[in-house]
Amino acid sequence: MYPRLSDLFQDIFGFSLPFPIYSFGAMVALGVIVGMWVAQRELNRMHGAGRIGSIRLGGKRGGKKGRPAMQTASPAALMGTVTVLAVVCGIGGAKVFHILENLETFVADPAGMIFASGGLTFYGGLIAAGVAITLYVRKKGVSGAAFADALAPSLMLAYGVGRIGCHLAGDGDWGIPADVLAKPGWIPMWLWAETYPNNILGVQLPESGVYPTSIYEFLMAMALFGALWALRKHPYRNGWLFSWYLVFNGGERFLIEQIRVNNKFDLFGMAVTQAEVISLAALLIGVAGLAYTWKRREQAAPPDLASAMPDVRATPGS
Repeated sequence: MYPRLSDLFQDIFGFSLPFPIYSFGAMVALGVIVGMWVAQRELNRMHGAGRIGSIRLGGKRGGKKGRPAMQTASPAALMGTVTVLAVVCGIGGAKVFHILENLETFVADPAGMIFASGGLTFYGGLIAAGVAITLYVRKKGVSGAAFADALAPSLMLAYGVGRIGCHLAGDGDWGIPADVLAKPGWIPMWLWAETYPNNILGVQLPESGVYPTSIYEFLMAMALFGALWALRKHPYRNGWLFSWYLVFNGGERFLIEQIRVNNKFDLFGMAVTQAEVISLAALLIGVAGLAYTWKRREQAAPPDLASAMPDVRATPGS
C-alpha cells in the first residue's frame, strides 16, 4: 500500500519529492474536481433544455443610479461556492459522525481525534453538505430537487474515486478476514484478499488478508454512476434521479457493510453499524421519493425563450 503517493513516485522514479502527497487527500481532491466538472456539464445541459431555471448574477456597474447591472446565467455558475460548501461542511459533518461512532476513543483523546487527518464518515459529510447546499441554492432561487438531480451522477462518481484513496492509504475501511478457501479460481487474489502492508494505521492484519471492500465500492460506484448518467434525461418530476441515487447508494452501502469492519451498537436487540442504519434510511427515503416523483413533468420551454419572442398582441385593425 502507498499511504503517500510521494512514496509511489519515489519507487517508480528513484527520487523523493520535497513534500509528501497523501493518497487519501489526493484522491478525495481528484474526486471533488471530477465531480464538479461533471455537475457543471449536467447543469448546463439541464439549463439549455429548460429543466432548471436561470440565476441572476451581479455584473459591472452601469445600471441606473450606479446599481450593479444584473445578468442571467446557468446555475452551473454556482458550482464554485457549492464545491466549497461541500468540502467544508462535508469534512465537518464526516468528522462529527465519526466521533459519534467512536465516543469512547474521543473521550480518551479528544484533541487527537479531532485533529487526526483520518477518521471521516461518509454519511456525516453527505448529510451536512446536503443541508448546506440545499439552503444555498434555494436562496439563489434554484429548485433544490432539480439541482440534486444534476448532482446525483457526480456524487456517485466522486464517491468511487475517493474509495481508491481509502484503498491506497489503508485507512481501516477494509473488510472482515477473507475466506481464501472459498475464492473462485477466476478471481485474482488481490481482488479477494489484501493484507494492506504499510497501512496508515500501522495495523497488522491476518496473513490470509481481508476483503478489500474499498475496491468493491469503487467498482460498484462506477457501475452505478453509469446507470445514473444513462437515466439523467428522464421525463419525470424533479428529484426522480436523486431518489435513484439514494436507492443505489443506500443499497450498495448496506450490502458492503455485511463484510466490512465497523463499530456496532445495539438497536432494539440487534447489533448494527451506524452506516447500516443510515444507508437503510437512505434507501427507504429514495423509494418514497421515487413514488412521489414518478410522474411525467410538463415540458418547459428553453430559458429566456419567451422574452426573445416578438410581441404578437392584437392591435386595432389587425
